[in-house]
Order: sequence, then structure tokens, then C-alpha cells
Amino acid sequence: MCGRFVSTTPPAALARHLRVDEVRTEALEPSWNVAPTDPVYAVSETTEGSRLLGTYRWGLVPPWAPAPSIASRRINARAETLGSKFRGPFERRRCLLPADGFYEWERRPDGTKQAWLIRRRDRAPMVFAGLWDLWRSAQADEVLRTCAIVTTRANLLLGPIHDRMPVMLAPVDWELWLDRHHTDTVSLRRLLEPADDRQLEMFEVSSRVNSVRNNGGDLVTPISRR
Repeated sequence: MCGRFVSTTPPAALARHLRVDEVRTEALEPSWNVAPTDPVYAVSETTEGSRLLGTYRWGLVPPWAPAPSIASRRINARAETLGSKFRGPFERRRCLLPADGFYEWERRPDGTKQAWLIRRRDRAPMVFAGLWDLWRSAQADEVLRTCAIVTTRANLLLGPIHDRMPVMLAPVDWELWLDRHHTDTVSLRRLLEPADDRQLEMFEVSSRVNSVRNNGGDLVTPISRR
């Protein structure tokens, strides 16, 4: 799973990196501890094919949900069950979620948990495969754009501490994943593989990241490296 991540790259730089046609968001405050239900950047495609960078709420709320409180339980979407639990978004509402790293927790033999940060070796933004949806309240006075991160089995690097990781899409796959007219889920599933171990690095970080109240660059300071 992916329950926290880092988002510090400004929208202008993300727009260049993700080849965006239009930015429809104000700059969010940099965060070294993005948590469920926080606002996050995501890139989606219009029906005309334009690529947009916007702000979404992390935690996918389907249109049928009576309230947005369901969001905290739907921050991730398992690649293996997209066709059953997330069929609509998987077929037509896919997005890219940029991140500067993500955290995972290793359970130790003594019952404690150690936080690890995983990021790209070249420090470029990771680009997670995501899904998005639109939720309206019964009175239609509240509209939310929400999103979830697609996860898959862990690669060899991450496997010793956790069995899941976000799907990280290569630039060559961004166009297909975003294409709202492409509904062939068989070909889309081929993209949902673990990231190349050689692209990533991971290291232990302070337990201060365990609390969503803590934020700041010190959270990504390495304690030890793997």
C-alpha cells in the first residue's frame, strides 16, 4: 500500500516534466508528509485529448457514496481488482500522480515499525498510475474531484519490508494510461508491473513521519540506507 508520500516539486516544473497542456491549479504548499484526504496534484486528460494538471483530493469517492468520508478507505486501488472494484475509473478516468518519494513501514520482530523513504535515484518525480472520479453531494452544493493510487506487488528492493508498492509509469506509457478513449483493460493491465529496482533507492527515516502533524524537510533525512 501507499499511505504517505512526498510532494515538493512546484506545479510549473511538474507541468514541464509531465508534458501538460494546461495547469488548472494554484500551487499547493510543499509537503513531506502527504496524508489521505489531503489535496494533491494529478494529471488527467479531457475528452478532447488535452493534458491537464489539477488538484484532487487523495482518497477516491465514487459517485454513489452517500458521503465523502469513504475516501480514507480508498486511497489505494489494487491492480489485481481494478476490473471489479474500480471498473468505471479504470476504463475511462485514469490519471498520473507525481510524487518526490513515498513512505513504507517495516514491522520489526519486536512489534515496532520503522519508516522507510523510497525515491528515484535520479531524484526526478515518480509518476504513479492513478484513478480519479467526481462526487457530488445530494444537494449538488459540494463537488469533489478525488483520486487513488494504483498499487501492485513489491519489487525485489521493497519486498523485504512490504509486499505492495505504487505502480510507477514510464514516460512512454503516460499517453496510453491517460487516453480516455482507450478502454482495452487487457493492454492497460500490462502497465501495472513493479518498478525497476535499479531506478530506486530507499533508506530509514525518523519516526516523526508517523504523525501527520509533522512536516518538513527533516522527515526525508536518511538514518540508514539499503
